[in-house]
Parts: sequence; C-alpha cells; structure tokens
Amino acid sequence: MSVAALPSSSAKCAAAAALDGVRARGGVAVAFKRVAGCTRLADLHERGGFRAKFPRTHGLCEAVLINTGGGLLGGDSVRFDITVDADAEAQVTTQSAERVYRSLGPDACVDIALSVGSKGRLHWLPQETILFNDARLARNIAADIADDATLLLIEATVFGRAAMAEMMLAGALHDRWRISRGGELIYADTVRIAGDIQNQLMGAAIGCGATAMATLLYIAPDAADRLDAARASLADTSARAAVSSWNGMLAARLLAPSADALKADVVRLTAYLSGYALPRVWGVI
Repeated sequence: MSVAALPSSSAKCAAAAALDGVRARGGVAVAFKRVAGCTRLADLHERGGFRAKFPRTHGLCEAVLINTGGGLLGGDSVRFDITVDADAEAQVTTQSAERVYRSLGPDACVDIALSVGSKGRLHWLPQETILFNDARLARNIAADIADDATLLLIEATVFGRAAMAEMMLAGALHDRWRISRGGELIYADTVRIAGDIQNQLMGAAIGCGATAMATLLYIAPDAADRLDAARASLADTSARAAVSSWNGMLAARLLAPSADALKADVVRLTAYLSGYALPRVWGVI
C-alpha cells in the first residue's frame, strides 16, 4: 500500500534552492527615435532567452517581444526597458500570451520601465499573462512620460487554464503601477491577491466570479475628450467594466468570465483609443 503526499514546505524550499543556478535572467531594452520624419530603431539590447522582432507594418513602428523559454518560473527575473524619444511613435507587444508556471516558493519577477519624450507616443500592448495554479508573479510597471506625450498601456491577467479546467486554488499576484508625467507621480495602483485566488474572485467585492481581468490606462492631451466614446465602446461588453477620466488620464478596468471574452472587450476598447492598427500577433484583422 502506498500513500501519495504533497511536498512539505521544507522540501519545496530545498527544491527551489536547487534550481537557483538555472533561473532565467534576461530581458530586452529597445529605444526608438525619429529620423527624417519616420520612427526608427535607435538601440537594442537582448539578454537571456528574450528577443525582439520588428515586423513591417503600415502603422506605428512595432516591436514584438519573444520569450524563447516559453514561460516564466518562480525565481525568474525579467526586465523590459522601452524608450521613445521626442516626436517618435512606437507600439510594443508580445508574440503570444505569457505563461507563469507553478512555483516552488519564489516569485517570478517582471520589471517594465517605459519612457516617452515630448510629443512622443508609446502603446504598450502585451498579450495576456496566464497564471497557472500555484504560480507567483510580481510585476512592476514604472513609466515616465513628458507633459505632452501619449501613453497607452494595458495588462491583462488570466487566472488558471480554462482549456484544462484548471482553477487557481493557490498562488499570488502582486501588480504595481507607478506612472509619472513631467517628473511628477500622477498614477499609483497596486493589486495584491494571494492564497485561494479562485475562491477570492468569487466574492462580489473582488471578482464577482471572474477568471480574467485587465487594466487599461490612456494618458494623452485628449484623454478627457474620449471618455464618452470609450464607455460606448464597452456598451455591449460581456465583462464587468468601468471607465473613468481625470487629470489628463483615462483608466478602464475589466473583469470577465473567460480569457476570450476579456480579449474581445480589450480589443474593442484598445482599437478605439489607439487609432492605429492593432498588432497582427493579436490575431485581429
């Protein structure tokens, strides 16, 4: 007779320590500048298993970030630095949804630093992040933009793998945003949820049964003027959504019952606010 048992905390710690030498450490730094009336790549640094590709587009200059490792594990550390110089315009996305796998204890850490110069425009539009059961993610987003710059920023998170009927019964998400304009902090937001996330999301004051969520932030001189139309774009949404505008910013939050439902609503709102063709890797025509 045999008995299957879950690993103890000490065993998990020992296993996590044994993997320290193979943790992923990498990222991408990309800089864009305006040359002869067009936005061009100014600088590129790639580290670890992370790469950037630059497809030809008819809209904004575009970078597609690629994780050749296929996902993130607890203890991995990734950093993305995106710089858009004055008058330049760029759009940055990811090749596919990012997957964060089960952790033996430590967080997978993702640091995102965005910088936009005077009259520049940056769309940070990664595809969704999927948290597997028992995954741990600490994501930090810091942006510094000029007073007259435009920043469109979105992060979408999916809890569990619907195709596997997986629920996120354990794990953690710590999502921290700090946005400065003209050197002054104008937006600070932190989401922290841990433990039995599936059960917590059932609560009316937290997720109301949602399994996917997204936050979108649009900072631009015309942000306030676009509030009514942004709300109208979500009039028939399947998600619980709200859009607000203040101090030259427009912010939206969405809670959806599935990743597909969330993406459909995010695409509709992003297409309106962007004003440009969305990344092809999104699968949007």
